[in-house]
Amino acid sequence: MARVFAEGRLVYGMQLPIQSQSTIYAEQWEASATAADLAEVARAADRAGFGYLATCDHVAIPRRLAGPMSTIWYDPVATLSFLAGITAHVRLLSHVAILGLRHPLISAKQYATVDHLSGGRLVLGVGAGHVREEFEALGVDFARRGAVLDETLDALRAALGPEEYPEFEGELFSFRDLGQLPRPAQARIPVWVGGSSPAAVRRAAVRGDGWLPQGDPREALPAQIARIKELRAAAGVDGPFEFGAITEALYVGEPGWDTGRRTLTGKAGALAESLRAYKALGVDQIQVRFRSRDRAELTDQITAFGAEVGPLLND
Repeated sequence: MARVFAEGRLVYGMQLPIQSQSTIYAEQWEASATAADLAEVARAADRAGFGYLATCDHVAIPRRLAGPMSTIWYDPVATLSFLAGITAHVRLLSHVAILGLRHPLISAKQYATVDHLSGGRLVLGVGAGHVREEFEALGVDFARRGAVLDETLDALRAALGPEEYPEFEGELFSFRDLGQLPRPAQARIPVWVGGSSPAAVRRAAVRGDGWLPQGDPREALPAQIARIKELRAAAGVDGPFEFGAITEALYVGEPGWDTGRRTLTGKAGALAESLRAYKALGVDQIQVRFRSRDRAELTDQITAFGAEVGPLLND
């Protein structure tokens, strides 16, 4: 099994802005942001000691969903490769790659290359997907997307292993005597499974090295964490496992503008005290998001969090 971060410490990472712009979380300034803005945010997080930077995945958004979701979704492999070249330390997470939309050998080639080029900084976050039209357009059975993801994960594990000529035999995929170089820099790429449905939780427990919840409030986390531990024990799966959480929106300091009623604001000590509660619930890593009105305010927030809040998370 593969552990990304040291056990016993609460680590923080973030989903990058700009690269996905659902109206649920995107700020207004992101609509006109550029690649240079994305790069500056990523560099700020790298300097501030963030554990990871994450990117999303959608191939195409149907018109019926374009209003709430928008159609701005950068390709995760291209974006992670871009990030690999402009950062030095931060881990690179796909949150989440919809693996069932692609043949596992294609995904293996792409993500092995990202891991190779980044010096072993990839964390592969995966999920089943939810947009029917994407699957239909690409000829993938939407109704069986869970089963497709399960076999794709198994095949991808084989294809990302140490062998130049991996082998796999399944119901949907079969390959042998097909070589792929370069191999990943990591001996085993960590796989974090995203989603909070019963099926996703089971998939994380049995096939994952970690869990990425989707929208679970704090009070729901203990039951989900207990369920994953129960499922792992029943399946005879042991080894390290990392539990994640997505925090409330944050603002370090007093904003002086309306950041929304669910945003946690205030001095570093108060924010750290609130966030430490996640560790007490059994969480290993938190994904944070900051309210901002422009790139400069966001990078200032990232810097302040890394300097003032981050050091207090493990007191």
